[in-house]
Amino acid sequence: MKFRSLEDAILFLESKGELLRIKEETDPYLEMAAIHLEEYSRGGKAILFERVKGSKFRAVSNLFGSSERSKLLFGSRFHLMSELASGVKNPAALLGKPMRWPAYLSAALDAKPKILPGGAIASKFREIKLSELPQIVHWPMDGGAFVTLPQVYTEDPDVQGWRGSNVGMYRIQISGNDYRKDAEAGLHYQLHRGIGVHQTKWNLRKQSMKVSVFIGGPPSHSFASVMPLPEGLPEISFAGVLGSRRFRMAYDRAGYAVSLDADFIICGEVPINALKPEGPFGDHLGYYSLKHLFPYMNIHKVYAKPAGIWAFTVVGRPPQEDTSFGNLIHEMTGHALTAEIPGLKEIHAVDAAGVHPLLLAKGSERYTPYAEEERPAELLTIANHILGTGQLSLAKFLFITDEGPSCEDIAAYLVHLCERIDLSRDIHFYSETTIDTLDYSGGKLNAGSKVVFAARGKNSRRNLDKEFTLSNYETACVLPGIFAVRMPKWTTEEEAAESRRLLKNDIASGSHEGVVFLILTEDADFVAATLNNFLWVSFTRINPTHDIDGVKDFIRHKHWGCEGPLLLDARVKPHHAPPLLADTEVNARAKSILLKAKE
Repeated sequence: MKFRSLEDAILFLESKGELLRIKEETDPYLEMAAIHLEEYSRGGKAILFERVKGSKFRAVSNLFGSSERSKLLFGSRFHLMSELASGVKNPAALLGKPMRWPAYLSAALDAKPKILPGGAIASKFREIKLSELPQIVHWPMDGGAFVTLPQVYTEDPDVQGWRGSNVGMYRIQISGNDYRKDAEAGLHYQLHRGIGVHQTKWNLRKQSMKVSVFIGGPPSHSFASVMPLPEGLPEISFAGVLGSRRFRMAYDRAGYAVSLDADFIICGEVPINALKPEGPFGDHLGYYSLKHLFPYMNIHKVYAKPAGIWAFTVVGRPPQEDTSFGNLIHEMTGHALTAEIPGLKEIHAVDAAGVHPLLLAKGSERYTPYAEEERPAELLTIANHILGTGQLSLAKFLFITDEGPSCEDIAAYLVHLCERIDLSRDIHFYSETTIDTLDYSGGKLNAGSKVVFAARGKNSRRNLDKEFTLSNYETACVLPGIFAVRMPKWTTEEEAAESRRLLKNDIASGSHEGVVFLILTEDADFVAATLNNFLWVSFTRINPTHDIDGVKDFIRHKHWGCEGPLLLDARVKPHHAPPLLADTEVNARAKSILLKAKE
C-alpha cells in the first residue's frame, strides 16, 4: 500500500477493523507495555494510545502483530517482492512474464530515494528534547526508556551518500544509566550488523560517525530496517519498493540525514572508541540482556512532527510481535536463501526458541549415491555453509536432515531426526566461537559454542519410546524419544557434572535404545507441558560444549560421541540472565484499561 505517513497507515487499519483506540491516559512506565502484551496474546488489534502520560505525543504499537495485518499494510507489493526474491534463483522466469514487466519497472523507479533540499526539514519538523518523547519502560528491571522500533541510519565513509547507507533496527536507550539527560543516548548493536562495518571505517579515519534514528513513517520503513539484505543494497531502496513510494530524505546543515516521512528523528555522533553502560533490557529471548558497555550518541538534534505518532513494540519470551517480521522475511526471501546455499532445500529459524538458538534445515545428499552406508556427507557441507552465512551464522543448535517432514512442522521434524541420528557419529561441536549477543548460555558476551546434529536416511534406526521411567527421578514425555527429567537446582559446575554422572549410571544399567534426548530441568512438567516450553527452556539455557553429555560417552580421534541417550542440561545456571517476569498489579490495570477501551 502507498502510505505517506504512519497516520495514513493507522487510519487504513482502522477502516479495516484492525485498530483499537485507547483514549484513557496511560502510563509509559510498564503500563503501556503490559497493555500491548495482553492485546497481542489475544491475537488482537493494533493499538493507538491517544494520551501518553508525560508526553504530548500519541503512540502506536502492535502494528505488525500478525502476518496477515502486516501483509494488509504492504498490499500487492509484498507479493511482488516475494516474486522478485524468487527471481534470484531463476531470473529467466521473470523475463518470461512480459505482463509483469510494468510492475517490475514501477518497483525499480520506487527504489531510488528522493533527496530534497534541507529547507524541507524546517517545514515539516520542530526541534524538541529527548525527554519530550514518550518514555516507555517495558519491564521492571529495564535500565530506562528505549526506542524499540528504530530505523538507525548510517553511511559508509567510502561510498558517498545514501548509496552506501545502512538502516538497521538497533535498540536506542534514551534515559537512565549514566547518560546525560537530553544529551546522550545508548546505541546497542550486536554481531553481524552493518552499522559495525560503518563504525569501524569511521574509527579508522579517526572521525565520529553520524547517526540518524528515524521513528515512525510508512510501515515499509520499519520493515526494511530488519531485512537481511545483501551488502550494497540500501534498505531505503527496499523501503521505497515495498511501500510503493520513493523514500523522501534531506540533510540538515550539519550533514545529518533526515527521513521526511518519519514522525521523529534523533541525530547524534558516536564518539571514537567511547563506551557507556547500556541496559538492562527485557529482550526477545525471554530474558533480560544485562548491562554492558556499548557505543553511545552525543545528541545533535531531535526532530518531531507536531502531530507525530511514536511507534514502538514490546519484546519478551517468544512469540511476540517481532515474530511477524521473521515470518514475513522467511516467506519473502526463502527462495533466495535456498538458491544461495547449494543443496539446501528448506530452513527454519525456530521463533519459540528465540530464533538464533535453534535452526532446522533440510538438504540434499548427492555425493555418493553408490555408497552402501547412508551417512551425512553433503549435509555437513551445507551445515558449514549455513554457519558461515550472514545472521544464520549466529545459530547455536543446527539440526539438519535429508528426508522427512517440513522444518515448519517442528515436532514431526524432531521425531524424524531422533529416529535416524547415530549418536556415536552425527554430533559435531564447534567450541570457543561466537554466539548471539543476547544469549547468555556461554557465560560471556558473544562467546559460546555451537553443535550440529545431522541425520540421514529413509529408514529408521530405532523405534522411539513414549514412556521412560527411572526409579530415582521424575520424568515427563515431551515427544517420542524426548523426555524431561527433574534434577536438583544447579549449584556449581562440579556438582552438575556429578549429578549427570549419577544419572548416566542409572540409565546405563538398562536398555533405552528408544530414548534420544533427556532434558535435565528443575521442572519436568513445565518443559513437557507444551512444545514451546520445551523449545524455550532447552535451547536458550544450554551451551553445547558444556551442557551436553551422553550415556557411555567417548572421545575417539578427537570426535565426541555416545551410545545414548543424550543429556541436555537445561537447568538455570548462575551466569544466566534473569527471565522476564511481569508486574501483577500493572497487568491487572492493563486488562482493566483494555476492557474499557473495547466497551
